[in-house]
Amino acid sequence: MRPPGAPRDVALEVPPALSGPAATMGASAAAGLPERLRLPVCFLGVFACYFYYGILQESITRGRYGEGAKQEKFKYALTLVFIQCVINAAFAKLLIRFVDAARPDRTRGWLYGACSLSYLGAMVSSNSALQFVSYPTQVLGKSCKPIPVMLLGVTLLRKRYPPAKYLCVLLIVAGVALFLYKPKKGTGDTEHVFGYGELLLLLSLTLDGLTGVSQDHMRAHYQTGSNHMMLNVNLWSTLFLGAGILFTGELWEFLSFTERYPSIISNILLFGLTSALGQSFIFMTVVYFGPLTCSIITTTRKFFTILASVVLFANPISPMQWVGTILVFLGLGLDAKFGKGVKKTSH
Repeated sequence: MRPPGAPRDVALEVPPALSGPAATMGASAAAGLPERLRLPVCFLGVFACYFYYGILQESITRGRYGEGAKQEKFKYALTLVFIQCVINAAFAKLLIRFVDAARPDRTRGWLYGACSLSYLGAMVSSNSALQFVSYPTQVLGKSCKPIPVMLLGVTLLRKRYPPAKYLCVLLIVAGVALFLYKPKKGTGDTEHVFGYGELLLLLSLTLDGLTGVSQDHMRAHYQTGSNHMMLNVNLWSTLFLGAGILFTGELWEFLSFTERYPSIISNILLFGLTSALGQSFIFMTVVYFGPLTCSIITTTRKFFTILASVVLFANPISPMQWVGTILVFLGLGLDAKFGKGVKKTSH
């Protein structure tokens, strides 16, 4: 799920232009760099932050803690997202203070609250899905964001898309279908094709699409700055999640878990920090090189994250699933280059 205010990372709807605070932030961050070094720095920044972010996410959520019969799994998705929102909000506050202090924010508070609900739901669903599906499946599923974005654009915003967009989405759908297809090995085979984990990914994608629609509405009607959006949505999310983890008692269970396995604390803090830092490199890339270059970098990063998951965590992928993976990323790449033209319907 993309963080609020950030361009649509790999997830993968990067806006056609970026201006205002986001552009200021990117320009400020790279102003001292020689021009020939900007692309390598942007590439390495985005790749390293989100590549490590993905490894940390799988390590935290799918790791085994303890030994023998006393092994435990990490089951605290709400608390994990809570910590990530706190770090994102602190990062955005620093940006506003040192980069974007002069820009007023006139967006109504309830809009931030409404946006944070879909934002939260998408992140919690995505992290929870890792308890039921492999990390490559989660990454590939989250790469399909153009599908709900297009569906919601057609149904809610009454947009029309060029034929190339539909072809790209068709390639993505075909790739996902091949990846998820598991032929039965015998009459007694009970392996699922579409189960609870996949339903959580579908829910996450739908909520991501709703988050994008609400963010577009705020930008169109209130000219909401990216940093203010990131700060306020994460503050609302922190409020909702704080109440949730206190009400359910998950916070105390999480604290007890960290007492038993203190090494996880550093991984969780790095998880939140790489997410926040990755956003700054995303902004910088879009400002200096445009959304197409950003899309190529982030799509490449996702593919290598899947490859690293297969190598480092021994997640098996069949030849048919590799074909499906290639089709998905081919569709994403073509969508980045040819599928961005959108026209409003006449009323």
